[in-house]
Amino acid sequence: MSRFRVGIDIGGTFTDIVFLSAEGRLFTKKVPSSVDNYARAIVEGMAEVFGEAGITPEDVREIRHGTTVASNAILELKGARVGLITSAGFRDVLEIRTLRMPRLYDLAWEKPPSLVERYLRQVVDERVNADGVIERKPQRSEVEQVVRRLLDEKVEAIAICLINAYANSENERFVQEVVRELAPDLPLCISGDVLPEMKEYERTSTTVINAYVLPVVATYLTALRKGLDADSISAPIYLMQSNGGLTTSETASKLPMHIIESGPAGGVIGSQAISKASGLENVITFDMGGTTAKTSMIARGEVTRALDMQVGGGIMHGSRLMTGAGYALKVPAIDLAEVGAGGGSILSIDTGGSLRAGPESAGASPGPVCYDAGGENPTITDANVILGYINPDHLVGGAVKLNKEKAISVFTRKIAEPLGLSLEEAAHGAHLISASNMIRAIKAVSTERGRNPRNYSLFAFGGNGPLFAAGMADAIGIKQVIVPPSPGLFSSFGLLYADVEHHYSRTFRRLLTDADPQELTTAWERLAKEALDELNKEGFSGASAVIERSASLHYKGQIYELSVPAPSGNFDSKKLAELAENFGQEHEVVYGHRAGPEEPVELVNIAVIGRGIPDSSRVPEKLYAEEALTPVNDSRKAYFGKSYGWIETAVVARADLQKKRIGPAIVEEYDATCLIPPEAEAHLDSFGNIVVDL
Repeated sequence: MSRFRVGIDIGGTFTDIVFLSAEGRLFTKKVPSSVDNYARAIVEGMAEVFGEAGITPEDVREIRHGTTVASNAILELKGARVGLITSAGFRDVLEIRTLRMPRLYDLAWEKPPSLVERYLRQVVDERVNADGVIERKPQRSEVEQVVRRLLDEKVEAIAICLINAYANSENERFVQEVVRELAPDLPLCISGDVLPEMKEYERTSTTVINAYVLPVVATYLTALRKGLDADSISAPIYLMQSNGGLTTSETASKLPMHIIESGPAGGVIGSQAISKASGLENVITFDMGGTTAKTSMIARGEVTRALDMQVGGGIMHGSRLMTGAGYALKVPAIDLAEVGAGGGSILSIDTGGSLRAGPESAGASPGPVCYDAGGENPTITDANVILGYINPDHLVGGAVKLNKEKAISVFTRKIAEPLGLSLEEAAHGAHLISASNMIRAIKAVSTERGRNPRNYSLFAFGGNGPLFAAGMADAIGIKQVIVPPSPGLFSSFGLLYADVEHHYSRTFRRLLTDADPQELTTAWERLAKEALDELNKEGFSGASAVIERSASLHYKGQIYELSVPAPSGNFDSKKLAELAENFGQEHEVVYGHRAGPEEPVELVNIAVIGRGIPDSSRVPEKLYAEEALTPVNDSRKAYFGKSYGWIETAVVARADLQKKRIGPAIVEEYDATCLIPPEAEAHLDSFGNIVVDL
């Protein structure tokens, strides 16, 4: 029997499970998420696959998991009761933040509540200067008093973040030692371990977030391990990190801040792996579900990462430059843009008489009107059913039947008649408006980053992504759309292609013209040693343990940095010049200009990625999925706008595209529907992807 790797992605409504063997055998399962205990749905879903596919628990080699447990704790403000110990004078850093606002002219906007209430933020009299010199050590008696005060308040975790601890964490470690003596079993973290970088708010916020979700994640992973062991599934668990790399469940329990945006990362990593196997280097990923749509960029075969992100602030609808809605989390993360556009997005008419899509969503309950589960507001899914794009009898392989007549009735009454449009014109307008909302997300990762989206292919997945991708690509000028196998479960599928990664960074502020090459080499080697030690514990050594360097730099006087690759090996004047040139080129791409040689470039942070490379490729030569539940040689009428009107459109299975087909056509699968517009050409490539050429 083949040995399988299992990818599991938990969403608020469904838990997606994918089994993949080295030979490319693929089994999938979509089960309702068990919100009271997410681990239960995983164990029960895997048991169903065992029974249907003839697989035993011993056949599972490893489990790769993307989870929203940590992000949900922040969104719902259900994390641990955290106490913060900081330096005197810095008690209100979490309240003051950086004065950035997501809506400049909204005087009613309020900052989200602090994750640590003020009475749980305690201070000690200590000081370390910016050069790391200790000017005042904290007194043991004062620290003990502060800790006892927090313990009396029944805190469930403690975060320690002292001023300038990134330069010298000795005072922090002294406070940590006292906490350990008084409360040896209490979850605890210090900024010197979590984020040894400058910028006080970001460092404090990141340390607090880590403490806030630490007990939640540890409890969940313990329950998951216990449930798997009870079913004789002894395979190790790897967690997807926000940066797109995997980490062990043990490490995730200590530094859960790295798995906050675990879920969306899987699809991007899967896109990277499959696009490379298909000979594509430049790809924009497009993941559309029921509530949101997310995009990211893969340039020259590499995932683009952001240096930080905002969590818990809801969906950002405007420019990526407008930040401040959530809590700052300064960890490397896949650079994602998100908009509130999904199949459940509610359609309405605004006060100006214009049609609007979202950001409110009907969610899973009551859902779109066509679900016939009590929904009264028309949604994008209702529009797509009316247009003939979605088969009312085939959603999730026919498991969910849709009430098309009810969708028509509500859509006519609430949208078409008030706008003075025919039913199909109103529905098609709703489809186009939803697409335009999502195009904003594509522009956020491309044009707003100085990249031309026309030079990329669009890689579409998610339950609704393949339905909109071709129309969006045509509007932007993208000439090719790729739809991978099992697109509706692709985030869990993508987990199977990730490598183990560990990211380490620290502040190392120097003007490049004044930097000592030997000092710089030594600093990077220390970070590399941390990464190699962690990889060695996990069985990666020699050629299997790869170290990549990067650096965050800016022109002297700038506030924000850009991250660029850094040369390997020992530094000298040539490599310092190479680092400066890398920064100059990136600055020109992002901002459209670069300064002259007289402007000094300042190094701010150094970083390494320790990557564990497997002995063999994780990408099989071909995928062999279980037989699709799709009708063949069928057709129905679909509406393609005024230019084409209603067209009798072929409904086909993915396998029918082994020969090139000219659109229009609709590809129906168990987990998604792909729309091929008129005059577009579609075929299957050698990996089983649907390739649509516009």
